[in-house]
Order: sequence, then structure tokens, then C-alpha cells
Amino acid sequence: MSPLRMIYLALAIWGAIHPMYWFVTHMVETGTGLSGLIDAWYVNASTTGLTWDLTIAAITLTVWIIAEVAVRRNWLALIAIPATFCIGVSCGLPLYLFLRTRPV
Repeated sequence: MSPLRMIYLALAIWGAIHPMYWFVTHMVETGTGLSGLIDAWYVNASTTGLTWDLTIAAITLTVWIIAEVAVRRNWLALIAIPATFCIGVSCGLPLYLFLRTRPV
């Protein structure tokens, strides 16, 4: 495996674990679960802007993945879409780049 692919994989793992740690910490501290976490995303203009920024980035990444999969027929790369929306762009983007750069 090339050093670049190893970096993408490491970033995907970090992008899955690190944000999830903070999400779970917030849910445990507040005791509100997922609904409380989603409410916190809209608590002020700053967090609302960040939420929309990441949402637009996730949608853009999804369109790019679908367009590239249609051309390259790299069906495995589609798993980056649920990773993006269930975990975040910090996991989905490096995961997609890792899958996209695999040898054919």
C-alpha cells in the first residue's frame, strides 16, 4: 500500500473516532441523546453556519462520489456515502480517497 493511501486510511479512521468521541461525550453529559445533539447544532448562528457548511460539503461529496462511480465502476467506493452522513465529512472524504486510489 502506498504511503498516500495509508495517510488517507489513517485520516478516515481519525475522522471516524475523534468527532464521535465528542458527540458521545456531549450526549452522555447532557443526557439528551441524539435529539439533544441535533438541537445543539442550531443553538446559535455560528453552529448553524457550521452545520450548513458541513451539510453542503457532504452533499457535494456525495454528488462527486456518484459521478465518479458511474464512470469508474468502483462500486465499493459507494460505502463512503453512508460514512459521510452517519459519521461525517471528516471520515467520508478520506475514506473515499482511500477507496478511489486503490490499484485496479
